[in-house]
Amino acid sequence: MKVHRYALDVEWTGNRGEGTRTIAGYSRDHRITAPGKPPIHGSSDPAFRGDPTRWNPEELLLASICACHKLWYLGLCAQAGLTVLAYRDRAEGVMEEEPGGAGQFTAVTLSPTVTITASSDPALAAALHERAHAMCFIARSVAFPIHHTPVIEVAPAT
Repeated sequence: MKVHRYALDVEWTGNRGEGTRTIAGYSRDHRITAPGKPPIHGSSDPAFRGDPTRWNPEELLLASICACHKLWYLGLCAQAGLTVLAYRDRAEGVMEEEPGGAGQFTAVTLSPTVTITASSDPALAAALHERAHAMCFIARSVAFPIHHTPVIEVAPAT
């Protein structure tokens, strides 16, 4: 078994001068950094006093699920001889907040639109989404269901 390790830094940048003295007195802003990569400017969801112009952890989780699925899917298509010309996913996640403030994701739906060449098999292109889901590191790591509603489009033959 191979083991992969990941490391990054998250630095809170929201001290407005008094730290967390009051619940409304500080910003939820933070910066995610790793060597050799541009920073990601994050905050909490606006529902939790966050900055709506910054990425929040819930969006980043959804993006991780979506990107992992796409990467596995494209690799599986290449291995199967399918040529993907375009891939776009309109993903949606549902998180339920409990009365005490805790919460959890209860479902994610990936809705990729995939464009393949006229010589590629649409049925196989659709079926490979299930295989990508079974292989995706992130999907295998979460405790909620991930649904898929792919649309396969075939580009006109040239």
